[in-house]
Amino acid sequence: MTGFFNVYKEAGYTSHDVVAIIRRLTRGKVGHTGTLDPQAEGVLPICLGRATKLSDMVMGQDKSYVAEVVLGVTTDTGDMTGQILCQARVNQTEDVILDTVEKFRGLQSQVPPMYSAIKIGGKRLYELARSGETVERKSRDVRIESIKIVDFRLMENKFTIDVVCSKGTYIRSFCMDIGEALGCGAAMGSLVRTRSGGFSLDRAYKIGEIKDAAVAGNLSDMLLLVEKVLPFPQAFVKPEGLAMAKNGNLLPFDLVDMPTHIDDKIWLYGPGGLIGLYSIHGSKLRLEVMM
Repeated sequence: MTGFFNVYKEAGYTSHDVVAIIRRLTRGKVGHTGTLDPQAEGVLPICLGRATKLSDMVMGQDKSYVAEVVLGVTTDTGDMTGQILCQARVNQTEDVILDTVEKFRGLQSQVPPMYSAIKIGGKRLYELARSGETVERKSRDVRIESIKIVDFRLMENKFTIDVVCSKGTYIRSFCMDIGEALGCGAAMGSLVRTRSGGFSLDRAYKIGEIKDAAVAGNLSDMLLLVEKVLPFPQAFVKPEGLAMAKNGNLLPFDLVDMPTHIDDKIWLYGPGGLIGLYSIHGSKLRLEVMM
């Protein structure tokens, strides 16, 4: 099987748990396109077979989250599963919170949390954190495309945000930064990823549904084709260019029936179906991923 599953990861599963389950069901090569914390829920695109070669491309797309911000508390993990380090009184008004949150729109410099899957010196940060170590982390540029507050519960010192952001944004760090800007500290409560690129929550399948489909022999009905997930323009190789295409050679435009609109990448097809993903290289096509 080659393609993608749009998985709804439920709380309690790690991203690697999901990969392992799908691997057992499909008995093929499986990967994910960006981790979700065990307590988090939502969209986790899973790639199968030759689609694993496209994981970085899918992972690089914008993502959307709905997250609960808990004011007046800081923890060692940045979320409410960790040990409380400090508590403070919360007296900020809705208007102050709205103004503060709005200032985070746009390009931001963010330091990844210690409890994250980034590797430093061959070890993941969360492994170092669990052993009591804290290491210096380089800040990275991320972009908050949009942010809005969808729910205030200030009697509980909580509010909920809906965020659209770039690859690599840590929502826990974002919640902590909001708390620091407000002067009372904050940690992340619940987290749901509602979208990852073209994968949306309303079209995601839970693990139980995928297992049922496997038993019924209907897994292929859930599979999303690579060209649907990455909808680049399509081109068709002419018979005289087929051998060059299958060998991964540069293809002159005159050996291809090119689309009217040329993007930076195109899907190239032959008589037997999809050959691969190509990029524009001057007046030729260059193979990026053979399918």
